[in-house]
Amino acid sequence: MGSVDSNIKADLHTHTHYSDGYHTPEELIQSAKSAGLTHLAITDHDNVDAIDEALVAASRYDIELIPGCEISAEHNGKETHILAYFIDHNNPELLDYLKNFRKERMRRAEKIVEKLNELGLEITIGDVMKQVKGNGSVGRPHIAVAMIECGFVNNYYDAFGKYIGDDKPAYVKKPNISTKDAIALINRSGGLSFVAHPGRYLRHNNSLFEMIEFGVDGIEVVHPSHSDHDIEYYRDIASQYFLLESGGSDFHGGRINDVSILGRYYVPEIKITAMKNRLFKA
Repeated sequence: MGSVDSNIKADLHTHTHYSDGYHTPEELIQSAKSAGLTHLAITDHDNVDAIDEALVAASRYDIELIPGCEISAEHNGKETHILAYFIDHNNPELLDYLKNFRKERMRRAEKIVEKLNELGLEITIGDVMKQVKGNGSVGRPHIAVAMIECGFVNNYYDAFGKYIGDDKPAYVKKPNISTKDAIALINRSGGLSFVAHPGRYLRHNNSLFEMIEFGVDGIEVVHPSHSDHDIEYYRDIASQYFLLESGGSDFHGGRINDVSILGRYYVPEIKITAMKNRLFKA
């Protein structure tokens, strides 16, 4: 977890209902303020639509908002997530990429629904899209909630464990951008790129070090899925390779029983300052 020595508490990994979170941007900002956070990055999956709304709310609640995004990528055949911070969320190339990728997410959702139908679950893409707000990025969490509401599973974890999780009967792989291209896109959008929660996906292979060679700016060190040993391990790698550190709660807001984690996983001011210094030098 974050340092207790600083008055600055920055949660750099949160989601709104523009991807698979539960709250509106303003509700998330309110919750962050109540949790004692001073800085917040909204990192919706393949979507930046929350940022303008969040910037307005953040100014009212005296929270510094860091424009971000969590980009779905692929490395060595495995899905990997790259966090983007301090991006220009109005960058035309970025917006064009995200718009096209949301279309691919929609096609994937339709294929998953088809597989569920073949398994005897009479769910429609309309049931799924009821869970998506505006131009939000449709994903498996939305399908899971639709499955619950249609009475096919008891909870979120059953949906993934029995049907739509990796390698389960209704799983369909996303057509992701490569990690190398994701890092380059973030760079061209004026932002910093970080490998998200490496302890979850990259624990026993060389993929993290290959991404370092691609020029990633940092590693998400603090994350609910990371043990104290993980945190020290990734902190040592960041130090060894002169990388930045980030961290946060990966807060979604209720759908996966994570209401209590906001304000518990964060990084101190020194990490934010290091990011800004890197951007200034660039």
